[in-house]
Amino acid sequence: MFNKIKEFFALGKDHIVTVILKGLFWLAPIIAITIIILWLYEKINVVTGYLFSLLGIAPQNFPFLWTIIGVALLGLIAYVIGVFVESSFGNLIQKLYSKVPGYGTIKELINIFNTSKSGEKKVLVVLIHGFSKKEYNVGLMYSTKESVIKDHHTVTLSMTPIPNGGYMFETHKDKIWVIEEATFDSNLQYLLSMGVKSLAEILKIEPKPIEEYKTLAQYLDDKQL
Repeated sequence: MFNKIKEFFALGKDHIVTVILKGLFWLAPIIAITIIILWLYEKINVVTGYLFSLLGIAPQNFPFLWTIIGVALLGLIAYVIGVFVESSFGNLIQKLYSKVPGYGTIKELINIFNTSKSGEKKVLVVLIHGFSKKEYNVGLMYSTKESVIKDHHTVTLSMTPIPNGGYMFETHKDKIWVIEEATFDSNLQYLLSMGVKSLAEILKIEPKPIEEYKTLAQYLDDKQL
């Protein structure tokens, strides 16, 4: 009798811990985004307040309006910087900073999460035989450059629910299938859901046979055309 009561409380404890973890993972992105928005709102208020006080305008009379103006100004500045980054002068500054120890490493780490990359550094969501010869694993390719083994490429299988770790495989290009509809962000959603949401559900597509996906070899050939 005592053992049954002990077993019941053990099961209840596991259930409570599971529900708590589920709640924390649901709250985490909401809290993170809220903190970022509040921080930006505070900084924008400070900047716009300082700028308009120089012009003799009292922004405290219309705080929300000046915040909108501040956001628009920051967007304009970001656009100008974006244009500047693509210019030859922007490339020169990057070359100068590349001489600073650690700059290249930090830049590459940031670029990993930039899903707008193209060419050899475009992040691809792929399917491979990772841990089994029959089943498939969803993975990421951070580069389509050839591996140290001829006709092989590096595929990373992330861990869930914390995707900052994982396993790397050197896989033949004919054994890598590209999910063209997927992006780094959609794969991240899939990992954080721990399979509760299927990748097809996240991408809003119908499941299809593996034969209908392009192999990496076919994908690369199409890109060269």
